[in-house]
Amino acid sequence: MPTLPWTVPNTPPQATEAHIFASRFETKTFWGALKFLALTPGVWRQVSKAPGAYGATLKAQPLKRTFWTLSAWESADALKTFARSGTHAPTSRGLATEMRDVKFATWTVPSDSLPIRWPDAQSRLTS
Repeated sequence: MPTLPWTVPNTPPQATEAHIFASRFETKTFWGALKFLALTPGVWRQVSKAPGAYGATLKAQPLKRTFWTLSAWESADALKTFARSGTHAPTSRGLATEMRDVKFATWTVPSDSLPIRWPDAQSRLTS
C-alpha cells in the first residue's frame, strides 16, 4: 500500500492551533501486518468523516510490518472522541496483541502550517 495522501475532512480555521498525533506501529508477524492492512479502510472512512479532524495520512511498509499514522485535530478531545468510537475503537483493541512495538507523539502547531510533513513526524517518533 502506498502512502495515503493528506486528506482534509474539515478545513481548519486560520490562525488557530492544531493538535497533531503521530504513531508508529510494528507488528509481530506478517499475519498482523495483513490484519492491519485489512482493517485500514474502515478506520480511514471514519477519519474522513470525523468531527474535528483537520487532516490525516497513513504510510505503510507491510513487508517491514511497519505502519505510521499522522493526523491533525481541532483539539485533544476531538482526537480522543475519534479514538474511542466508531471503527477505530474495536480495531485498535483487536490489533493490540499483534503489535511488537508502538510509539506515539503529540504536539501542537499553528493550523496555517498544515499539512505536517512525514520527516517531522518521524523525527518526533524516534526522539
